[in-house]
Amino acid sequence: MYNFLKIIWIFFLGFFCLFTSTIYANEKIKIGLLVPVTGDNKELGQQIVKSTRIALKDIGSDEIEIYLKDTNSNPNKTIESAIELNKMGIKIVIGPVFYKNLVYLDEVEDITFLSLTNRTIGLPKNVISAGINATSQLNSIKKFIETSKIKKTIFLTPKVDYESEIKKAINQSKVKIYKHYVYDTDPTKLTAQIEKITNYKIRKQNLIDEIKRVENSELVDKEKQIKKLEKRHTIGNVNFDSVIISDFNESLKSVITSLLYTDVSPKNKYIISFNQWFDESILSEEIIQPIYYPSINKKNLRNFENKFEKQFKEKTNFLSLLSYDLVGLIYYLSLENDLTDINKMFKQKNSFKGKIGIFDIKNNKINHKLNFYKIEDKKIKKIF
Repeated sequence: MYNFLKIIWIFFLGFFCLFTSTIYANEKIKIGLLVPVTGDNKELGQQIVKSTRIALKDIGSDEIEIYLKDTNSNPNKTIESAIELNKMGIKIVIGPVFYKNLVYLDEVEDITFLSLTNRTIGLPKNVISAGINATSQLNSIKKFIETSKIKKTIFLTPKVDYESEIKKAINQSKVKIYKHYVYDTDPTKLTAQIEKITNYKIRKQNLIDEIKRVENSELVDKEKQIKKLEKRHTIGNVNFDSVIISDFNESLKSVITSLLYTDVSPKNKYIISFNQWFDESILSEEIIQPIYYPSINKKNLRNFENKFEKQFKEKTNFLSLLSYDLVGLIYYLSLENDLTDINKMFKQKNSFKGKIGIFDIKNNKINHKLNFYKIEDKKIKKIF
């Protein structure tokens, strides 16, 4: 998909800029920043603010001005702040962070919002989803499935509010799915659902029957064989060779644990999840390894985290890196476009390379070309 697109390399992100230009008539580049700096998510918002400061320093231009407005993670406060930015003549805004805060933004049609959400359904016309969306992740997963020559893949989706996003992404990515199941995240219901998906009862009965057969046999080593069988949960194969689980954190671990109980193990089936952002807690869980997932450029993320921590004496989050890239994206697009018609910048057939990796903009969303990783033996290994 990226072969026919011009790739613009953003040099302040460690790459070389392929074009040169000047900013139109010494105009200031005014960027709005719409994030929570008060309320429950204020730490997240404040880290994003700090990441934009790093971006400004790395760009080294006096032509950029960033105007911060608070959302308080509240839709009403968000639209109030957006209207204030509009009155200031600002045409492009980084934020809001959360999907729920997009609801009224079509009332400020003169502004284009680069939201950090990864949701893509039901966006206002003037909002571009900049998060790592499900289609981008499934495009990477599809590549892995095809290169690994995996034949039958089942897809497990939790019964949550982003279920429709997953279904849309499956269709858009055209990833080949044998069967798609939606499961309940309630642990008391999850085990029974996984048992049904893996045909556990029949396979469990196969084991019981085999133990009885060996017990009634005249085999010389039948005691040894019985002990070996008793270590198992089932006998018989499942009708798939890989599992995609669109879940995260402890809920993901619960699903994999339930699969292990039915003798579906990462040792004999490919277990593929959505982006885990290099979650350190998974590294210590050898029983659920190997596990595979798509994500952004790990080296660049770690370098940015170290840079952020050195400058501000605190750790940051992946949304900070995304915000950093968006400042650079707006700046370099403004070099070749009139700021009075900034929206046309996002309709050009270009690809860009920032800290997160290669991405393009189409149909009101940023599509990322993600790397693919494997966690095994407590180590994260890059596959592509």
